[in-house]
Amino acid sequence: MEKKNFKQEVFAYILLIVGSALFAVGDVMFVNPYLMAPGGTYGLSNVLNTLWPWKIALYAICMDIPLLIIGTIILGPKFGVKTVVSTILIFVFTFLLESVWGYNPVIHDGAIVANPIEGLSMVEIPNHGGWFVPDYFLNTVVAGLIYGVAIGLIFRSGATSGGSDIISMILHKYTKISLGTLVLIVDSCITLTTFIAFGDIRLPIYSIIIIFIESKVIDLVVDGIKSYKTALIVTDKMDEVKNYILNDLHRGGTCITGEGLYNGTERKMIYVTMERADFVKLRANLRNLDPSAFVNVIDSAEIMGKGFKALPTE
Repeated sequence: MEKKNFKQEVFAYILLIVGSALFAVGDVMFVNPYLMAPGGTYGLSNVLNTLWPWKIALYAICMDIPLLIIGTIILGPKFGVKTVVSTILIFVFTFLLESVWGYNPVIHDGAIVANPIEGLSMVEIPNHGGWFVPDYFLNTVVAGLIYGVAIGLIFRSGATSGGSDIISMILHKYTKISLGTLVLIVDSCITLTTFIAFGDIRLPIYSIIIIFIESKVIDLVVDGIKSYKTALIVTDKMDEVKNYILNDLHRGGTCITGEGLYNGTERKMIYVTMERADFVKLRANLRNLDPSAFVNVIDSAEIMGKGFKALPTE
């Protein structure tokens, strides 16, 4: 058991290192050159880095450390060792990357030049002096994918994102507004700083698109690509439906006895969760098993327990 736990911890820290490195790549090579700020302390650091040249990593760590301290004082020790390690790793990778690579974009429609070409819409590279022709849409999609994989791996490792999320947690404690709403508000305020600073309405819009893509990719990385369906089947042919689920689909379920609301008769209901492919088979055969069955189908975001994802150990 100790050997297994050791391997799991090693794997978790590998995910943490890879996720932190990818986050730095997404921020320095894709987000910063396009003057975008998709939330978080690093989003705000990108804006500050452009307005008052100083390294992104230094701006971010100056915000992250006080936020971790304040969050620990107000919220208690909710932030584990891995969150602290993640904060340090992202700082180190970002600092090294911007020191070596600079702020040159990876994706652009034209060579980087020293001076703007007359008649072309060009963007100045922060703290560089060069100019390039931007490809906003493709860069936004790639940045969202990289951010999503990076933060998803960090979450998979057992760390939290920290940063501006701590502000949302503190506000949640005193306002009782839902945490998801507060995260959205805080990140939206950070994206709006790009419009205030640079006067281009496209920048907060593209930043929000990055956040949207990022959130979808995080779900895929953390939860996987499997899609589960939960079916509540009210049927008078309990044995037929039950045998099909057990013998043909090789799934388990729960039989529930209830009472019809309209006439008070006793009814049987099967509660079963399965992968989408198995549900398609069940739906195709249910009419033959019981034409009068009533079925309520629910999309299940996460299933834990025997036969599915293991229950968390912590």
